Amino acid sequence: MADSLRRLINNESCRILQEKLENWYKDYHINSCDQNLNRCCEIIEMNSMIQGQLFTILNQTAREGGHYAGVETIKSRLLPWLGTCFSSTTSGRPFETNLSLIQESIEKERQLREFASTRKHEIQQLEKELNSTHLQLNLVQQDLAEAQMALEETKTKSATTLLAAEDEIVHLKAALKASQAQEESALRNLDRLNDYEQQVQILKDEITILGAQKSVLHSRLARSRSPSPRPCRSRSPSPLPLRSCSPGRARLTNAARHAHLVARFSDIYAQERLDAQTLLRTYIDDLEIVQRIIYVAAVESFHAAKMAFRQFKMRVRKTLSLTHSGPESLEDTVLDYIVRHEDLYDVQASVNEVIRAMNINPKISFPPEVDFIMISSLIRELCRVAFSMQTLVPPLDIAFGADGELFNESKYRRSYDSDFTAPLVVYHVWPALMENDSIIVKGEAVSKRGALLPRSRSPSPIRSGSPRL
Repeated sequence: MADSLRRLINNESCRILQEKLENWYKDYHINSCDQNLNRCCEIIEMNSMIQGQLFTILNQTAREGGHYAGVETIKSRLLPWLGTCFSSTTSGRPFETNLSLIQESIEKERQLREFASTRKHEIQQLEKELNSTHLQLNLVQQDLAEAQMALEETKTKSATTLLAAEDEIVHLKAALKASQAQEESALRNLDRLNDYEQQVQILKDEITILGAQKSVLHSRLARSRSPSPRPCRSRSPSPLPLRSCSPGRARLTNAARHAHLVARFSDIYAQERLDAQTLLRTYIDDLEIVQRIIYVAAVESFHAAKMAFRQFKMRVRKTLSLTHSGPESLEDTVLDYIVRHEDLYDVQASVNEVIRAMNINPKISFPPEVDFIMISSLIRELCRVAFSMQTLVPPLDIAFGADGELFNESKYRRSYDSDFTAPLVVYHVWPALMENDSIIVKGEAVSKRGALLPRSRSPSPIRSGSPRL
């Protein structure tokens, strides 16, 4: 008995029955009639299963008590309940059944009469509403006819207005073309004005430098013509004491800038180079040509940035030499000035110079319908990094590479498609970074056998560009 009761508890039949009743109650108004009947039958079946298990447990419990145990409980509770259930379904006389049926039929007829009268009243109400709707429809039709007449009048008026509007549109188009022509002319003039302003600024800088030189020369000339004797300094045989020079901004930040620029050079190799390679592959199917283009862009960027740095440094030294005085040397002062004012570097001029050099480079080719300007973002970042590397002490530079050179393991990494037993370099993918004569960041090269054999290559298209001086 205890095992049967435990199995009944473990089956959780009562909890499932309760959940099914709750779900049926929630979905009763949503389900169809067949769905509700199926739910009810399913619950009745489960209830009968639970009742069967309970009667089994009741039988086993009675057997465990012996022949006469539980008799009073069965007489007082179970038998009256069973009698009530069966009497409610099977007992009763035919007369009482017929009487109840007659009463039910009378009640049904009364309800039917009430329903019929209610429906008749509702039909009358609907007829009244229909009549009022017909009246409203007639009024709406009259309004519609009036609106159609007004629309016809508006059409006739709009036709005349449209003719006038077309004439006005023609005049406006002519005025628009004239204004566009004026705008293009103004833009051309603005570009010329910008060029003039740049030239004027350059001339102003030169005038300032010349004025400073002139004032220095005048002061020297005045001192040379003055009759007053110059004070003489007493010289001692002992050597002059060295002037205490405090390190400037460039030397103080040299290590931090060195680490940052080396990391930035590696980031360009890992990110911007791959982006440019993906962009070029949409126009060029040959991976070798794409990698050669990127390598030439890197080499030309460093060359252009170094040339720009030399010119910038000469201008700064020329300007500061006129007024320099202080504990620091002139070279340190010039380097500090360049570090503080790196934003004055005209990186766009270097980018243009790199593109001009690439257009006349015989080692690379490119479809004539596009231009190297599409990788200008990579060139710009390389020029900036290369310019900043020239401010370090000592400066950083890229290693020289030539096709067919002997592969150097300390200088380059082999690309994934290389022949790892080949001793010569076919072409370079990325330059190595050097400090003095030491390699601090390896480059990448492709090594294959037969690197010195001639390779057929399509000639580069002719592009407009001045040769690099």
